[in-house]
Amino acid sequence: MMQALYFFGGLALLVGGADLLVRGASRLAITFGISPLVVGLTVVAFGTSAPELAVSVSAVLSGNSELALGNAVGSNTFNVLVVLGLSALVSPLAVSLQVLRQEVPLMIGAGVLLLLLCLDGSIGGLDSTLLVALLLAYTAFLVRQSRADPAAVADDLPPAAPWLRTRWMQALAVGVGLVLLVVGSNAMVGAAVVVARALGVSDVVIGLTIVAAGTSLPELATSVRAVMNGERDIAVGNVVGSCLFNVLGVVGVAGLAAAVSHVGSLAVPSAVLHFDLWVMLAALLACLPVFLTGREIARWEGALFLGYYLAYTAYLVMQSKHHDALPEYSFVMLGFVIPLTVLTLAVSVWRRSPLRTAG
Repeated sequence: MMQALYFFGGLALLVGGADLLVRGASRLAITFGISPLVVGLTVVAFGTSAPELAVSVSAVLSGNSELALGNAVGSNTFNVLVVLGLSALVSPLAVSLQVLRQEVPLMIGAGVLLLLLCLDGSIGGLDSTLLVALLLAYTAFLVRQSRADPAAVADDLPPAAPWLRTRWMQALAVGVGLVLLVVGSNAMVGAAVVVARALGVSDVVIGLTIVAAGTSLPELATSVRAVMNGERDIAVGNVVGSCLFNVLGVVGVAGLAAAVSHVGSLAVPSAVLHFDLWVMLAALLACLPVFLTGREIARWEGALFLGYYLAYTAYLVMQSKHHDALPEYSFVMLGFVIPLTVLTLAVSVWRRSPLRTAG
């Protein structure tokens, strides 16, 4: 009963925090001459990734680096497949040209870089410094790019509530929203982990599923709320920016915490290296063909993303329990479901391509 109260109490805090964060950040963006897309990619994305950062650093300092890396990798998979998927089910998500040409390739590049850094079995101090430096450079570049293009700061948002018309109240809404998101997500994750461990699920699987999904609930709540408010740039930018922050910021800072502590380096579990990192990279790569089909994420594509996450979670649970049906399940997924999906996306891209339309 107590765990249920923690869970639903945390959910209420998440919903309230997401509403405050989206409202305050979108208004503050216009005030400082920064586009809502850039705010979604930076302030909102980094803020909603604060639970991932807190959980991963805490896990490293407590000697459980498997949970730290699994949390970051699992959160990215959740962000793309669940957050984008569910947001698209609420309303088809229009994708800006900047996200297509700049942010999605950078997100995929960050995923590839993480995979390469993990090949030796650990994330050391130099690796972590590189990741954090890239995050700082990317953030500075985004802000300069936005301020150099005043046309990108078109205020097409709904009229602000009277209490949100001053800059200090907008900043206060962002700050309070972030606090509510962190507290709410921690309450939900704590309750979920207690239940999962009681069921005998391993720490790696907990990090990839329960903790990853729990710490990504701020992204989910924020993106869905942004879609409902008509702020679709923030919804998409939040997911892409969070994925970048999880790779460059969460893994980077957790690695630095390991380097300066007795841990030494961030260990890469074998299962994460040989399976879960590749699943994350596949999810990031899936954004390209989906976004290219008319520069939007349609409802059916959102449903497809959600279906894949459910299949991935089922695989992890079956693997942790050494279920007898695991070989057959893997055969069906690899031999039929995934190839059929790739073919469907390829046909969709071709049908909506300029050459096809011209013909």
